[in-house]
Amino acid sequence: MECTIRWTGEGMSFIAETGSNHILAMDGAPEGGGRNLAPRPMETVLAGTGGCTAYDVVVILKKSGQDVTGCEVRLEATRAATDPKVFTRIHTHFRVRGRNLKRNVVEQAIRLSHEKYCSATAMLAKTAEISRDFEIAED
Repeated sequence: MECTIRWTGEGMSFIAETGSNHILAMDGAPEGGGRNLAPRPMETVLAGTGGCTAYDVVVILKKSGQDVTGCEVRLEATRAATDPKVFTRIHTHFRVRGRNLKRNVVEQAIRLSHEKYCSATAMLAKTAEISRDFEIAED
């Protein structure tokens, strides 16, 4: 996996080009010299973590024969007050939608993602206390 980050030459805006040939913009807050035109780099880390675990949960539920039609993950994070301002606490709330989803299977899918499959969660767990909960919405 590879990624190239280029400063745009203006403020604190950066463009990332991923190995899969996709573009991602990042920018800083105005108080840090940015123009608030795109997510902060650490917001993209948090978003990537949410995407990683949501991906796992959907795959596990489908493989378990569950009729999953939606998966939303809301992450709330706290960062250290001093540099490096790593994440110290992350809470993930899953809202899984489907038809006749089994609560124990959804719970197991989320647990497996957090404890075994999600690379991003595994990395962030080195500095952050990670908690999780979920709800199921019936279609």
